[in-house]
Amino acid sequence: MIARASEDLGPVMQQRLERHLLAQLVALGDHHISGLLCTAGRQALDWSADYRMYSRDRIDPQCLFAQVRAALLERLPPDDALVVSLDDTRVRKSGRKVAGTHYTRDPMGPRFRVNFIWAQRFLQLSMACGSGAEARLVPIDWQHAPTVKKPGPKASEDERSAYREARREHSLGRVASARLKHTRAWFDQHETRRRTLWCLVDGGYTNRTVLKTLPANTELIGRIRSDAKLYFLPQPVKGRKGRKRLYGETAPTPEGLRQDDSVPWQTVRVWIGSTQYKLRVKTLDGLRWRPAGGGHDLKLVVIAPMTYHTTPNGKRWYRKPAYLICTDPSAETQLIVQRYIRRWDIEVNFRDEKTLLGVGEAQVRQAQAVQNVTATQVAAYALLLTAACEAGSAEEAFALPRPKWQRQAPVRATTQRLIQQLRYELWGHALHSSGFVAPTASPRSDENTLHNPFPAVFYSSRYS
Repeated sequence: MIARASEDLGPVMQQRLERHLLAQLVALGDHHISGLLCTAGRQALDWSADYRMYSRDRIDPQCLFAQVRAALLERLPPDDALVVSLDDTRVRKSGRKVAGTHYTRDPMGPRFRVNFIWAQRFLQLSMACGSGAEARLVPIDWQHAPTVKKPGPKASEDERSAYREARREHSLGRVASARLKHTRAWFDQHETRRRTLWCLVDGGYTNRTVLKTLPANTELIGRIRSDAKLYFLPQPVKGRKGRKRLYGETAPTPEGLRQDDSVPWQTVRVWIGSTQYKLRVKTLDGLRWRPAGGGHDLKLVVIAPMTYHTTPNGKRWYRKPAYLICTDPSAETQLIVQRYIRRWDIEVNFRDEKTLLGVGEAQVRQAQAVQNVTATQVAAYALLLTAACEAGSAEEAFALPRPKWQRQAPVRATTQRLIQQLRYELWGHALHSSGFVAPTASPRSDENTLHNPFPAVFYSSRYS
């Protein structure tokens, strides 16, 4: 996968990019650029070309993501639609001169106190691959989405006006809409048949900016507030003069529909992880919402709270209900709920990218380097997951045995397991020894430096 993704570059740049992509996945220490060079066994060579590769746009991470999209598109069954999830994440930083850093609300902070962190903001799109318990989301796009710097107190009125306009143009909703249009255009150009693109978002993107700018042949499933004001479709009135009505009578709010006993509950079966659950839902279609405009007829889906126990015989607790809207009223309720539950896997992507691949650890400050370094790290992660989808999740495909405490094989391979398998394939022969026989020395060259584990082990400083 890595060789296929970098085949459009020159031989020198292709070799350097392949070295960085592999080092991103198997590095044992910090994922700085210097740490990647140590992992590749190039700690005694000049490092300036590796930094210039990112800061001077000598590589295009979008070419890597294009290979991922093409591979996932080939595995997609002919009758399936394209399903992508869109969300943003924050990467903590400490430097004050790093491009795109600003104070932002800490999403992991407690509910009773708003905390602020100095961080960068990134936007990601992940595409669904597989079905059932083996389904996973694979990143297909990554974009740095910084906020516009606010002018100082002595700024002129023209500067303040330009700042307000730039803040609207670079808002998170505008960036999300632009990346969604880019993804839709790429699929229209490269797929033989025109499929519907389903976009899964949380409440932060179920707004006017995204809904009113959806590309053609694109549907959206997103969360909505419990007190959202909805309307029925307008009924034609004979003899009425004036412009055409867009909204009819006031419809029940999502919370009002949940509490309405006259509307019966339905039961749908969906996969949550590796287990199939029964969920109770209520639906109401033929609706419109003012932030979505009159061009979208919506379907409201209310999911009842699920019960859970903290102990086998303990008290029964309830989770919060969920309220979804879908821009396709004819879509099946079970399909809407199942697709939206898949959206959670993008949070797993963010966790793996930050904890296992060290996204954001590289000490770069320029805007081009920030975008290229982080996008390359996410692209390496996407190539790893794509290769796992192509190889399958059979237990026989892994050379390393499972730990003894892991009694059952997981339904799908975890990212850590895939990285361990990759390290074994790269370094297993170098670590192999028989008794006290000295291993034969292998020739040192650029082709096999990454297969030598000693620099990666000796120079590692991370607690992973």
